[in-house]
Amino acid sequence: MTTLEDLSASFTVEPGYLDWAAFGPLSPTVREEAGADLELLGSGRASGHQFVAGRAAEACGTIADLMGVEAAEVVLQPSTTHGIAQAVYGVTGGVVASPREFPAVTVPIARAAAALGRVVPQWIGPEHRFVTADAVADTIDESTSAVVLSLVDFRTGYRADLAAIREVIGDDRLLIVDATQAFGVVEADWSAADVVAGHGYKWLRAGRGTGFAWYGRRARVALDPVLSGTTGAEGDDLPFDALPAPAPDARAFTVSRPDYLAAARLASAVAEVAAVGVTHIEAAVAERVGRVIEIADAHGIEVVTPREPERRAGIVALDPGAAQVGALGAALANGGVTVTTRSGLVRVSPHVGTDDETLRMLDDACAVFVQTRVG
Repeated sequence: MTTLEDLSASFTVEPGYLDWAAFGPLSPTVREEAGADLELLGSGRASGHQFVAGRAAEACGTIADLMGVEAAEVVLQPSTTHGIAQAVYGVTGGVVASPREFPAVTVPIARAAAALGRVVPQWIGPEHRFVTADAVADTIDESTSAVVLSLVDFRTGYRADLAAIREVIGDDRLLIVDATQAFGVVEADWSAADVVAGHGYKWLRAGRGTGFAWYGRRARVALDPVLSGTTGAEGDDLPFDALPAPAPDARAFTVSRPDYLAAARLASAVAEVAAVGVTHIEAAVAERVGRVIEIADAHGIEVVTPREPERRAGIVALDPGAAQVGALGAALANGGVTVTTRSGLVRVSPHVGTDDETLRMLDDACAVFVQTRVG
């Protein structure tokens, strides 16, 4: 697979699916590769097991290449939450985040504060709807050690300005980023961050269990590997009859060996993205997002997602009014359109493979909703 057209053709979901921010149905390549590796693990041959085990290093390498970082700085995690928790539990000092963030951010911060007493949550005030550089500047103080945020907000699709936030916090504080709603569909300067955690079960179409995380040099120096396990020890062998120091690379932030089948799915999915190029994928997603916004505008449905292309990604959040959210969700469901209704908003998330028929179904369902609302 080398072209955007090839990638688009690999989307075999039924028309009406506009929920990629919730779950990405697995790509044909991922399903085929997973099936082949499953057979190898059932063969009983050492060579088969070794081959599948090697998919973990392959996955780390493809992610590192896509990010422009060293493979030794990338590790596999069961989920985004695991990757963020590894970082947050290792912090000492104040940690800035929005209380409106996805629980993968807020819960580890709260639990680390309660369990260890080394972390002090510094919640961004409710006057700031988005995690902007100004919001961070208003919240940090001398005790702040880290800022944790989502590159793309799961509710509204707002895309944070990592470079501007880095400028505000300086080089002495860590910037920890949840990239789940961005990785593979947003061209980002990941070097502005210190930790990037993501998951392949949404936009990458790799399924659950395909989490990963990058721990940059500043993070590896500043963070204590509190949750480190058997694979997080120095050396290549299991630490029998010894208690070695933490590994000098990102392995220090791992607990045990990864699920090799999940690694195989992730490696296949990221390779598909790399073959086409994130820039081309981002442009295609942006075109479809623009069409979704045009449809909402045509029917007078408020769009909460920022209008500036550089401040959004693949999510369009619609606000028909608190009393009408259920009605809009029902109209879309009745029209065969799959979206997510949450937090008083209707979230529409197209992908590269979103076709004209799906967008027509969205348009028709919105028209039914407006007629019902007016009537």
